[in-house]
Amino acid sequence: MVPQKGIVNLISRPDSLPFDSQIAGVDEAGRGPIAGPLVVAAALLPANFDATGLNDSKKLNAVQRETFFARITATAQYSIVIVSPEEVDRRNILRATLNAMSQSLHELPVVPAQAVIDGNQLPPNPPCPVETLVKGDSKNAAIAAASILAKVTRDRLMIEANQTYPGYGFDQHFGYHNPAHIAAIQKLGPCPIHRRTFEPIKSLVNQPNLF
Repeated sequence: MVPQKGIVNLISRPDSLPFDSQIAGVDEAGRGPIAGPLVVAAALLPANFDATGLNDSKKLNAVQRETFFARITATAQYSIVIVSPEEVDRRNILRATLNAMSQSLHELPVVPAQAVIDGNQLPPNPPCPVETLVKGDSKNAAIAAASILAKVTRDRLMIEANQTYPGYGFDQHFGYHNPAHIAAIQKLGPCPIHRRTFEPIKSLVNQPNLF
């Protein structure tokens, strides 16, 4: 029987998400925030990787994410792409995400036989065949691994940003839209890492007294 595309060498263990050691997973963190970078990661897990407990980064707590981050970076082939807020504004968030997904695959230490991407849109000019998988970070261990790499990296960057731009609470909300963040923007004005094409920043940038 000819194997179905996308599930060659599928590895599945009880209580763990399946993955294929020849297929890279790709995911992002930071599409929705109004401040900070977009981070995209690709991960190619080794065949002997124990994926027990590995899941969508949003379903894990910070300690679990850090633990998996250390394991993934120690054993997997991976790449992490950081897209600045300026680049997000210049390209728009969708184009910036898809381009970074393609870049993450190109920057893997090895070219995977295939890749599977969280979502429903394909990136431009990938180095290998690519399939999409909606909510893939909770269905495929390689995508879940990529989501953890992206999430942990972005959270660390936002904690650093809190030191550079105090008063916004970036170490608490990580740049997402919430009442405390909006109140800080109204008090302090946007800072350099706020995304100028995202509301409410977009409506504020023409008010010079806020800078």
